[in-house]
Amino acid sequence: MTERDIPGQYLDGYAQLLADVSATGRRLTRDEIESRRALGEQAAHAGHTLRVLITAHLTATRVAWPDTPGSSDSTLAAVQQVIDAFAEGYERAQRVAVRQEEAARREFIDDLLYGRSDLGRLAERAERFGLRLSHTHAVAVAQGPLAYDEGAAASRQVEQSLIARFGDRSILLTTKDGRMLCIAPGDQDDVLAYFAKQAYAATEGGRIAIGRAQPGAGGVVQSYEEALNALDLADRLELDDPVLHAADLLVYPVLTRDRQAMADLVLSALGPLTGARGGAGPLLATLAAYFDCGCVAAEAARRLSLSVRALTYRLERIHQLTGANPADPAHRYTLQTAVIGARLLDWPAQRL
Repeated sequence: MTERDIPGQYLDGYAQLLADVSATGRRLTRDEIESRRALGEQAAHAGHTLRVLITAHLTATRVAWPDTPGSSDSTLAAVQQVIDAFAEGYERAQRVAVRQEEAARREFIDDLLYGRSDLGRLAERAERFGLRLSHTHAVAVAQGPLAYDEGAAASRQVEQSLIARFGDRSILLTTKDGRMLCIAPGDQDDVLAYFAKQAYAATEGGRIAIGRAQPGAGGVVQSYEEALNALDLADRLELDDPVLHAADLLVYPVLTRDRQAMADLVLSALGPLTGARGGAGPLLATLAAYFDCGCVAAEAARRLSLSVRALTYRLERIHQLTGANPADPAHRYTLQTAVIGARLLDWPAQRL
């Protein structure tokens, strides 16, 4: 668009204003400045670019420059006031539009993730943000040491990286409850993998969980909840992996689906450890380290800062108290499942 395409209404009265200022040397009145602000707002709402609008004003200035004697300084000052007021109105309209867009985006995200809107209406709104809810989508959630919002430096950094890499690929990046979210088509694993990489770097060692691809609007909610559950499991199980896939953790929801049964297993298999000197905690940590490193005693001892002899003594003590030998494959599965259950149920810190 060139300055010739700018409707004359945005320059209405400008030539006469310059002529009057040149003749009198006066400054613009408050009403005149406010009228230029209003024109700037109208131009922003109409979708014209500020650069072209300013060029149109400068072109009009050359055409309307007074031929009669007058103060060039006053005329230039008036041009400056007009353009400044016009740009201020334009930017004010832009800020209002951005706030409205952010509010609409936030409302849409809340309705999408909580399922509080009619699905037909939700699908229509989704297209505005580049999502087609008839397709499958997967959600990745990044959690860092700090809470993040839309304007946070980390959020902007990740968004710019995604746009530079993928452009417009039906990706929605947002924040919710202090976490960064990326919603992407379910068949574009590379998008979520790249998001995880960038989010990990931007959050300085945060953790990212990726839900499974699911169809429809309800699928977005399900994938989001799977990612949140994966983050919660990682905290309770003290997992070290920076990137978690919900598909790899499906066994844990199965184990905790019957909480009472899991509590019974923990108390039955590990309850006798409470009779040890120092309580169950040290021996439970020993079992956890032993199983986490593949039942390699030397590695488990290193992780616990113990000698191999001290670790072996603890394993023998566990065998004595529980009747189950951690080194025996026949007993190992029960003990390891009970240790996982203890972590998930926060035992022995929480009574079962």
